[in-house]
Amino acid sequence: MGHRPRHRRRGGSARRAPAAVGLTALAVLAASQGVAVAGPERAPRAEKEFSSSFEKNDAQPDWLNTVETGADGKKKAGGVNGGFSSGIPGSVNDHVVDVRASGENAGSGETKEKLVDGEQSTKWLTFKPTGWVEFELDEPAKVVTYALTSANDHQERDPKDWTLQGSTDGKDWKDLDTRKGEKFASPFTTKKYDFENTAAYSHYRLDITANNGASDALQLADVQLSVGGSDNPAPPDDMLSLVDRGPAGSPTAKARAGFTGRQALRYAGTHTAERRGFSYNKVFDVNVDVRRDTELSYRVFPSMADGDLDYDATNVAVDLAFTDGTYLSDLKATDQHGFPLTPRGQGDSKVLYVNQWNDVAGRIGDVAAGKTVDRILVGYDSPKGPAKFRGWLDDVSLKETPPAEPKARPSDYASTTRGTNSSNGFSRGNTFPATAVPHGFNFWTPVTNAGSISWLYDYARGNNDDNLPTVQAFSASHEPSPWMGDRQTFQVMPSAAKDKPDADRTKRALPFRHEKETAKPHYYGVTFENGLKAEMTPTDHAAMFKFTYPGDDASIVFDNIEKTGDTKHNVGLTLDKEKGVVTGYSDVKSGLSTGATRMFVYGTFDSPVTDGGKLTGGGTTDATGYFRFKPGKDRSVSLRLATSLISVDQAKANLDEEIPAGTSFGRVKERAQDKWDDILGRVEVEGASEGQKTSLYSSLYRLYLYPNSGFEKVGSKHKYASPFSPQTGPDTPTHTGAKIVEGKPYVNNGFWDTYRTTWPAYSLFTPKKAGELVDGFVQHYKDGGWTSRWSSPGYADLMTGTSSDVAFADAYVKGVKGFDAKAAYDAAVKNATVAPDRSGYGRKGMTTSPFLGYTPSETHEGLSWALEGYVNDYGIAKMGQALYKKTGEKRYKEEASYFLNRARDYVNLFDSKAGFFQGKNKKGDWRVPSDKFDPRVWGHDYTETNAWGYAFTAPQDSRGLANLYGGRGGLSKKLDTYFATPETASPEFAGSYGGVIHEMTEARDVRMGMYGHSNQVAHHAAYMYDAAGQPSKTQEKVREVMSRLYTGSEIGQGYHGDEDNGEQSAWYLFSALGFYPLVMGSGEYAIGSPQFTKMTVHMDNGKDLVVKAPKNSAKNVYVQGLKVNGKKWNSTALPHSAVARGGVLEFDMGPKPSAWGTGKNAQPVSVTDDDKVPSPRKDALKVEGELFDNSSSTYANSASVVLPVQGRTKAVQYTLTSADKAKAPRGWVLQGSRDGEKWSTVDKRSGQSFAWDQQTRPFTVSDPGAYVKYRLVFTGGRGTLSEVELLH
Repeated sequence: MGHRPRHRRRGGSARRAPAAVGLTALAVLAASQGVAVAGPERAPRAEKEFSSSFEKNDAQPDWLNTVETGADGKKKAGGVNGGFSSGIPGSVNDHVVDVRASGENAGSGETKEKLVDGEQSTKWLTFKPTGWVEFELDEPAKVVTYALTSANDHQERDPKDWTLQGSTDGKDWKDLDTRKGEKFASPFTTKKYDFENTAAYSHYRLDITANNGASDALQLADVQLSVGGSDNPAPPDDMLSLVDRGPAGSPTAKARAGFTGRQALRYAGTHTAERRGFSYNKVFDVNVDVRRDTELSYRVFPSMADGDLDYDATNVAVDLAFTDGTYLSDLKATDQHGFPLTPRGQGDSKVLYVNQWNDVAGRIGDVAAGKTVDRILVGYDSPKGPAKFRGWLDDVSLKETPPAEPKARPSDYASTTRGTNSSNGFSRGNTFPATAVPHGFNFWTPVTNAGSISWLYDYARGNNDDNLPTVQAFSASHEPSPWMGDRQTFQVMPSAAKDKPDADRTKRALPFRHEKETAKPHYYGVTFENGLKAEMTPTDHAAMFKFTYPGDDASIVFDNIEKTGDTKHNVGLTLDKEKGVVTGYSDVKSGLSTGATRMFVYGTFDSPVTDGGKLTGGGTTDATGYFRFKPGKDRSVSLRLATSLISVDQAKANLDEEIPAGTSFGRVKERAQDKWDDILGRVEVEGASEGQKTSLYSSLYRLYLYPNSGFEKVGSKHKYASPFSPQTGPDTPTHTGAKIVEGKPYVNNGFWDTYRTTWPAYSLFTPKKAGELVDGFVQHYKDGGWTSRWSSPGYADLMTGTSSDVAFADAYVKGVKGFDAKAAYDAAVKNATVAPDRSGYGRKGMTTSPFLGYTPSETHEGLSWALEGYVNDYGIAKMGQALYKKTGEKRYKEEASYFLNRARDYVNLFDSKAGFFQGKNKKGDWRVPSDKFDPRVWGHDYTETNAWGYAFTAPQDSRGLANLYGGRGGLSKKLDTYFATPETASPEFAGSYGGVIHEMTEARDVRMGMYGHSNQVAHHAAYMYDAAGQPSKTQEKVREVMSRLYTGSEIGQGYHGDEDNGEQSAWYLFSALGFYPLVMGSGEYAIGSPQFTKMTVHMDNGKDLVVKAPKNSAKNVYVQGLKVNGKKWNSTALPHSAVARGGVLEFDMGPKPSAWGTGKNAQPVSVTDDDKVPSPRKDALKVEGELFDNSSSTYANSASVVLPVQGRTKAVQYTLTSADKAKAPRGWVLQGSRDGEKWSTVDKRSGQSFAWDQQTRPFTVSDPGAYVKYRLVFTGGRGTLSEVELLH
């Protein structure tokens, strides 16, 4: 179509065609739009800038659904039309303008709007067995068909009986269709219902009167309303590009809105050609000069069309037509990540996420300075079809943006909102903007949902009707992750109300814009739309708040969370108006906040209190109140607030110690920033973009935000209210009933999540602090008898593996000091050898797994427990070796040998016919017959993944693992297949989860085969190519992950999957340095590919570790050579000792793979050092009886034990397992005989003891030989044992 006559305008009041909302209407509209949308004339003087968010007061599109005409007079399109329909034919869901419901699960994002978002993976849930939902249309429609889609899990919550009703006014309802006894065959099942209807209604209500048996909840994924129609309407000729209400189906964005405001530009169509399909549609007629610093930016939301697992809609970009006839897409422009700023380039880079908003920016002045932009286009260009595609565009901008100046301090780069644009349906970090000091006692955070103890801060999905986020409170928090939940909360909220403030969370909420929000580790500040400014800055146990009011009305509301679901939390509030003091207590805690004790608060103000009292309508019955103030000259009120887990008096003491009266807000802020700069400033980087610096320093912030101090200074000693031991008395409003213990514990850490990267990062960057942190978790063992598996703050029963074992062992072998190493080792040995009496600590399946050589599938996620156990056993072995070398104690040597042998037991779970690890039951049968095994199925034996995810979980013995796959070449092929087999996140593979979980969707959207970067078990996989002898593939994969899975910090993204207490961050930090702790406990790293030209780490000892890669670039990702401290280095293994004291790594980088690191002995350390499949020692005793039944739950008492073996057997070790430790033998003789008559002593012990009941102890045979009979004779009389093994 030809260009229309110029009508330049600056934006604002241009007329535009109404946004079409149904396919039939779209077809009519497109057919009529051979002309552009009219607008007022204006002078053709070039502008410097242009922007539009497609809102009413913004510049409106000059063309809708109109293809660009090229210089040859032909349409700049081919193989694409405007046919796009979603859902059932005749759907009017695009006309839904409001949804109301009887209830919803807002805290987890399972809200009413999810019913019309077109996404099966989201759902509406209400905590009642019955409920209703109402849909309001923008105009009356005669609905004759509707469809319901069941949710992802719990089929008993599916609707069973309901009535569909219609209304013209939302008040008087008419029954239209009633159904009884309905059932849905499986999750994500869509059932369609037709009925007779002759009237058009603007309101429809689904009244559900019964579900399929659940007493606790009702849920539904989608509701579709339809006026009927053809399944195959004639499509418009051209790609659609028109303004509408924005996308509905997103796990992270507000439904039916743009990124900014209420509208966005939709692009949609059908790629009809088998090969290339493209369309470049005109949108804006502009006249903008491009200067050196001109930047093009926009937000784009590619949609995954109706669950079709293609990413066709990501082949999109804004293009620019210049007055000289050229296009931006021809000029090799790049975005802020270095990817081509063209539709094809964006698609090929895989940088755009589907079903989420993406931030795109490019400095087009670099390639187009001196040109003038004539038209702004939206371009779709894909190499192959056919496919449907749809997406939205918002916030299009052309403006001069000078290059960012270097920030004054490292903490200025960090962003605490990074990772908050997330949900339980898709995680880009699942963080919250915690303001704290490193490893602080408290977090302080803005809260957008003050009734939630899970997702505290929604970046966008909970926005109000104006699509603005709102803060409902500022809260003390101790949340390790939304999945674990929050605890020990206390909320404050400023109010500028003229009279008594409203306590209702929704009514007191204040909207804001992220542009007016400053979220840093040491400071959070926001200016609300009403002009009120809130600021907070932390100390260890306290914080200072400053509220600046727009007028003379100044109040602060105090609140808490008294109820979550059916759980009631005890909370208290005391207000002393005369003294201007607020105190209180809080028992708020999530279900996984095991051991959490009562928290106390004490606060005081710098302004006189003029009024105050209790309030109703907030989050509590009697613990909600307010103070009203006469603000100072600057209309500000400051609050100093401290917490304690011991008492109100201790909270006051903490406040006096950390923020004495008279301390200025600026002083507290400066001290907090100094603490962060001391940490973040340890790393310096050259050759990094602004976004990469944000990623780097935000990652350091997240790494050192956790774990958290759990202790307080009481007088001259450190003490804490124990979450590990039983309470010693009742709680009171002013004092805890918890046991008060002397010590310095740290809390908030899930070791399965963190052991791979977080803990080795502490050992590298801050070994002194690492020792203190380790000792803080050893304190758990000293106090409660066990080290927490998931500290939240006590013994939370979650995840697999006692991974503190290998984490602390790794620290020890790397020379970290400052912790009780023997106690740490004992705690690990207890985990590995004792059957725990409770589920919250220790390893599961321990009554049988030490004797079977694997954790059986009768134990939930047994295979995962087993494989993680072997990794931990390796760590114990290496720590035992180090302790033996230091002390000479025989016990350490014997145990090291035993655990190193156990570290190879992973071979017991390798199904050679299936080609994967899978679970076995106690009898030794595979959970699934080999010929029916499907590695794509999630759950069952696998923690948050499938068999592919655990295919490489033996990093401690990579050569042995390779031998299982046929050698190094076989391992490489397995890895190749892993990275090439797509994860589909299909319900058919949901396995034991019953429905698609967020990790499945996240793994799908990595688009690197089965590699799910959101799940920790994948994090070492790319580095396993080093072990396969193909390090160039490690380099390629690692650089791809860093380049596109850590993006989006500008809009609250930044991670792919849950950040998990520093784990994702530490992966990035190690990978950016160019090495990774592949074999935990070994004291070595595996070489990858450094991200920057230079990176410097300032070590604890005052020396520097410098990583240089001067030729590094987005293309030069392959290592051509390496020097370590000036010497050529040909191995992919790097000892910690080579970098721990400082040094220089010099990488030579290039654009193609090289032979570097492929030599015979260039691979990482491995237990196996030959080409044989590992054959770990096994028990030679295969007979019946209490002592030989592979269970520590049975026992026998005797004076001696005959140990029957089959044939000549050379035992090298044996194990004895206690029953009651007090009744275990203290001395014995192990004897062997070659004829059954003459006995020889092969081992003799005395003065032995067992530290715990049901403890397995290994002993090395001192004089081994081949014997046909063995016996064990107790030297001190009878003894009681539960199991005996003879290992050969």
